[in-house]
Amino acid sequence: MAVEFRLPDLGEGLVEGEIVKWLVTVGDFVKEGEPFVQVETDKALVEIPSPTTGVVLALLAKEGDRVGVGEVIAIFGEPGEKPAHEVGQVEVAARGSVGVVGTLEEAPPDEEAKGEGEVLALPYVRRLAKDLGVDLGKIRGSGPGGRVTEEDVRRASSSAPKPRAVRKYDFYGYVERIPLKGMRRTIAEAMALSASKTAHVTATEEWDASRLFSLRESLREAAAKEGVRLTILAFLVKASALALKEHPFLNATMDEEAQEIVLKKYYNIGVAVDTAEGLMVPVVKGVLEKSLLQIAREIQELAKKARDRTIDLADLKGGTFTITNYGAIGGILGTPIIRYPEVAILGVGRAVERPIRSGGGISWVPMLPVSLSFDHRVVDGAEAARFLRTMGALISTPEMLLLQ
Repeated sequence: MAVEFRLPDLGEGLVEGEIVKWLVTVGDFVKEGEPFVQVETDKALVEIPSPTTGVVLALLAKEGDRVGVGEVIAIFGEPGEKPAHEVGQVEVAARGSVGVVGTLEEAPPDEEAKGEGEVLALPYVRRLAKDLGVDLGKIRGSGPGGRVTEEDVRRASSSAPKPRAVRKYDFYGYVERIPLKGMRRTIAEAMALSASKTAHVTATEEWDASRLFSLRESLREAAAKEGVRLTILAFLVKASALALKEHPFLNATMDEEAQEIVLKKYYNIGVAVDTAEGLMVPVVKGVLEKSLLQIAREIQELAKKARDRTIDLADLKGGTFTITNYGAIGGILGTPIIRYPEVAILGVGRAVERPIRSGGGISWVPMLPVSLSFDHRVVDGAEAARFLRTMGALISTPEMLLLQ
């Protein structure tokens, strides 16, 4: 008996994913647990394993298609068996099929599959008809047994995609059009959501980083012997968690339905990583329980996985506060966008030497410029300033971070 495979929920609250690459073709024999498709979702590229051993009878989405959780994307069966979607006899894959990490519970079958009278159509065809405003009851299916196919729906729809002329130039000159898809689309949607759901305000400050740079330099060789590249970011992550403990309203979320501010009693710090595909934010979890060296090692490993696109979805979730270090590229000040549903993000710029009066003279001191964006619904400006002062004191006396 043929077996449907429905796109499972690969993360917290996943709604849909994009088919990036099929690793099999129709007719291929696959073993249970073997990867058969790459799906991009929530900024991660995930290889999904086959839920069963058998032959690939049908692949029901094209590369580049966005499919919803619970939609059938592939059908498996026995060697020599006819494709199940042609004969209308399909067995739903059992709950608890092999997942990307451990076990994933399959989404429930699409209830529409048995609705709308006696019309025969697969769930993804019904969804297409709904999106295009097509009444399936008025279509004479061309598939086996009168089944309505995707082609039938598109032919019946006045909204079916039509060839359109795309100019390679505008009034002023030539242009290039790049489809908004994959990770770039995910980033765009996340940024728009944050901008529309939060009351963004940004506060800026400068911290004396002379002792921080000196301490990092003195520890760099010892860390290298442990296989760890000790960066300023590791100190910032540790200091932010300590400051958040003292100023809990920056380590929070807003429960809009309950009209409550939820203070998080754990400290998971996201670190923005620049990759070829766009910005990713792996999360260092339980920062207060880790040493500076552990944090530096974890940042190093997560950044590599993010750039290699091998990072686990779990490593991109659970953040309570985020740091973005655009100073590594050369920026000084910015207005970073909050990573919703968090309520604050710290942008760190490139250190700039400033003349500072001390002891009756003038000395040049490396000052670290920072920008704190926060949700003004949850955090007042005075509390944001106090947070920056607390964190700045830790950065100015970084030896304290080694004792935590």
